[in-house]
Amino acid sequence: MENYKPLSNNTSALPGKPIKDVVAYENSTLGNEPYALGPESLEQTEVPKGTLLSFQMESKIIYPGTNRDFKLYLPYQYEFGTQLNLVTFLDGISNYLEPSTNAHVVLDNLIFYGKIHPTAAVFLDAGDNGPGLPIYGGGFQGSFSNRSFEYDCTDDRFVRFLVEEILPEVQKYCSFSTNPRNNVICGFSSSGHAAFSAAWHRPDLFGNVISHCGSFTNIRGGHNYPSIIRKTPRKPIRVFLQTGRNDLNTIFGNWTIANQDMASALDYREYDYQFVLGEGGHTLKHGSYILPETIQWAFQNSKSR
Repeated sequence: MENYKPLSNNTSALPGKPIKDVVAYENSTLGNEPYALGPESLEQTEVPKGTLLSFQMESKIIYPGTNRDFKLYLPYQYEFGTQLNLVTFLDGISNYLEPSTNAHVVLDNLIFYGKIHPTAAVFLDAGDNGPGLPIYGGGFQGSFSNRSFEYDCTDDRFVRFLVEEILPEVQKYCSFSTNPRNNVICGFSSSGHAAFSAAWHRPDLFGNVISHCGSFTNIRGGHNYPSIIRKTPRKPIRVFLQTGRNDLNTIFGNWTIANQDMASALDYREYDYQFVLGEGGHTLKHGSYILPETIQWAFQNSKSR
């Protein structure tokens, strides 16, 4: 173990992790990657800004007792009743709304320049009051977050939460298309896994997936997806996978290899998919860099209704 030295002395926050996994996580999340946001991800003076509405909600049905924040993006001068396309960003507030990604600015620009149809977006974070984050020793730590329980499970509970509790709230403020080709679900790491799971269980609603550094590893069963994909008739979903050569390699698995396995399985079943392997680690820097292009790819078969 003397060859594995963490970058910091803060190794007590998640007790039980192998030291080599502490090092792997710290090295993979440094963010020293050769990517920076381009013009389509930055505010342009001539582009009007959409509106961000803020909400707090307590789950009453699927995850009772959990509370969470979410935001709803509406394009500039939206008139209620006009049907919009929809993007659902998981880890949306904590990651995709950050200035390092600027997903709402990306939408402003793409809509204004006519590269995508008018689009609403949900920026959703995971609930509190859950079993906590998985530690790299194999157990679970604390009772402070429901993120892993929501995002790493492979059943249909999370997409039922979206359908039964989140989207009805969204519909009070905007009308969005029920055509799955007009709807995208996007996430990073565990929420990238959740995005795929949501579309897998409800391809009638979510026809397009964007997964950045998706956790298709042995946390709560995500490592089984490549085999499941191969053995299941092709579903009507399109999938965009991104990961880096220096993504995580821990007791739960190797994220780079797991995403390559996903891409291979999708290729075997002749899905419409993209797999992009960058130079980065377990961060959103590369995913953010290519987000404008990725969103356009996801919506390339959408229809305005």
